[in-house]
Amino acid sequence: MSGDFRGTRSAMSAPVTTRQQPPDTRAMGTRLTLVVLISVPAFLLVALIVVAVEASWAPLRRLDASASTHMHLVAVGHPLWVRIMEAVSNVGSPTVMRSLVALLAIVLWIRRAHRLAIWAALTIAGGALIDVVLKAAVDRARPHFTDPVAVAGGGSFPSGHAFTATLGAGVLLLWVLPLLSPRGRIVAWIVAAAVPLAVGLSRIALGVHWVSDVVGGWLLGAALLAVTSAVFETWRQKRGLERSHPLTEGVAPEETQTAAHSDEAP
Repeated sequence: MSGDFRGTRSAMSAPVTTRQQPPDTRAMGTRLTLVVLISVPAFLLVALIVVAVEASWAPLRRLDASASTHMHLVAVGHPLWVRIMEAVSNVGSPTVMRSLVALLAIVLWIRRAHRLAIWAALTIAGGALIDVVLKAAVDRARPHFTDPVAVAGGGSFPSGHAFTATLGAGVLLLWVLPLLSPRGRIVAWIVAAAVPLAVGLSRIALGVHWVSDVVGGWLLGAALLAVTSAVFETWRQKRGLERSHPLTEGVAPEETQTAAHSDEAP
């Protein structure tokens, strides 16, 4: 009897372990980092810019007007500069960026990287929808000059070029990262940051957007990219896949590898 009691007491006093908690905690940490440190601050800054635009906040108006006037004067006196900025703007246009991501999504789907294809397509499509809605809601007038070097239609905020270039470069970056060496990843990050930066600056230089339009586009692109990456990571975790490190491994390293090697013999 006493032996049975001691056995029961030993079993009751044995420590209980939860081996799956650390991975879940780490995965949650990745998602929280993307949302709390990137998406939330970026969306809040965009909201503040919208409020400042709607209220005609004097400091923002002065900044926008000063930068636009200065860039316009530079453009008027340098035709070659205008042609370069037009080329950058055209190469980084929403049409080009959306087409690149759409092509990537199709190729990924054909190569059986279905989840990654869906993420890429939904991210760029979501950006297009947000761009249309915000332009209509804010309805901000574009810069106006008596001697413009370029013209553009539609609302001014946010800059669709800056927004879509950020999204497009980000999607392409997070797709290709698993295929690169550590040094290659650094180069890829530099290129992914330089593309939307150059496209956004070209829109200011051409006099078709205010500085705050472009900054808003950059922020929206980074915020949406972080949100969709966090949601995608949650989706992966629910299917029992290993946690990914988006900044170094992309959003779906296993599917990037699948697509890259789908032509190889089994």
